[in-house]
Amino acid sequence: MYPEELVAPMRADLTSVGFRELKTASEVDEHLKDHEGTTLMVINSVCGCAAGAARPGVKMAVQHSEKKPDNLTTVFAGVDTDAVQKAREYTLPYPPSSPSIALFKNGELVHFVERHHIEGRSAEMIGDHLVGVFSEFC
Repeated sequence: MYPEELVAPMRADLTSVGFRELKTASEVDEHLKDHEGTTLMVINSVCGCAAGAARPGVKMAVQHSEKKPDNLTTVFAGVDTDAVQKAREYTLPYPPSSPSIALFKNGELVHFVERHHIEGRSAEMIGDHLVGVFSEFC
């Protein structure tokens, strides 16, 4: 577990632009089970690719896309353990990956960006990719 004082600015990076934190397994379940509409969920992380590409790319996509998910949510790997575990149940059959980005439609996973699709890519590349995903599914 990472100390809260370390992760607070990383949490705020997303919550300050409208992301809702899901900190417990029941919050994840309540949000995704029998849910209608679209939900973007970022499995946040302390790693450099989260800071340099994932979070900035997600924020760019949400800011610049004409079509947007109905809900913006986030769970934090290494901190909100139960919430992340529950989120990963919803992202099966993909293996655990953080950071990662999931798009759900009516509670079903429709698109997933794994860590290996984030590493080595720029925030702009991530953002452009997500704009296309939003256009297709939102």
